[in-house]
Amino acid sequence: MIYNNEFNDKTLMITGGTGSFGSTILKHFLETGIGEIRIFSRDEKKQSDMRDRIQASMPEYSNKVRFYIGDVRDKRSVRDAIGGVDYVFHAAALKQVPSCEFFPMEAVRTNVIGTDNVLHAAIEAAVKRVVCLSTDKAAYPINAMGKSKAMMESVIYANAQIAAGETTICCTRYGNVMCSRGSVIPLFIDRIRKGQPVNITDPAMTRFLMNLDEAVDLVCFAFEHGEPGDLFIQKAPASTIADLAEAVQKVFGYTGTQVIGTRHGEKLYETLMMREECLRAEDMGDYFRIHADMRDLNYDRFVVEGEVQTMADEAYTSNNTKRLSVEETIEKIKTAEYVQLALEGRESEVAQ
Repeated sequence: MIYNNEFNDKTLMITGGTGSFGSTILKHFLETGIGEIRIFSRDEKKQSDMRDRIQASMPEYSNKVRFYIGDVRDKRSVRDAIGGVDYVFHAAALKQVPSCEFFPMEAVRTNVIGTDNVLHAAIEAAVKRVVCLSTDKAAYPINAMGKSKAMMESVIYANAQIAAGETTICCTRYGNVMCSRGSVIPLFIDRIRKGQPVNITDPAMTRFLMNLDEAVDLVCFAFEHGEPGDLFIQKAPASTIADLAEAVQKVFGYTGTQVIGTRHGEKLYETLMMREECLRAEDMGDYFRIHADMRDLNYDRFVVEGEVQTMADEAYTSNNTKRLSVEETIEKIKTAEYVQLALEGRESEVAQ
């Protein structure tokens, strides 16, 4: 877990903070020198549940957490919560591909307009750093959720230029986070518990795999290294859906599989870094940094001589990254806290 001492005695606000990401941040940050964590979300029940969990498990740190009911769609509620905040992790989003496909304007209101509201409020409040969370579905998007996230990234880059020098705004893009809310592994485990076959969409479909701790590490890495408009990507392995289903069943018991076909808006494989982005990507070991194109609209000031290269030969996808075997997939999924607790019959203790 990466923890930067810059958080000491500072105030961090997490939008969508009652979700899987916010719960993981709290687990890692509460015992550090951080001054205050503000949880901003619209679900009072989830806030109450989170408050109860903190008071039960870490009562000596519960006074570090403050809860704000609000919605990123509402500029005023964001402004009311952000005063005095030093840093923001923007995780609020509509994330379910099928539901966004049926209600695309809801995805726009939260993922695009909501992000713009958060960034403008952060700039007005002189927040020092904002790290926004995006998804592989924003790269070459084919569904409403991915398209809204791609537009969100454009909003991030535009605001990063406006705020450069005052508020540093950067972005992370990551693939499938195992056992986050609505993800497939908990669904597999639930069906196995009920003695039902595991539903898979397309056996050949591939997905990146990372755990929640790695998602937090990526955001903290971006926080430490980000310059205005930067996009950070973690290098991640991938598995086919068929191998993932087999791995889960090897761990929790066989109930069989049934192929139900792809859902609305699903891809065969996901892209974390587009060919166009590969040209300006910097390899930073476990991560890629994609530098922002900070030119303005005065293109006549830029002179390019010779051959112009606009894209690399290949994108970075779940189809050409390291492919995990079934046994390697088993080891990977066992790094997820949800799976660890589920093996003890305690998965209900994990916030979803």
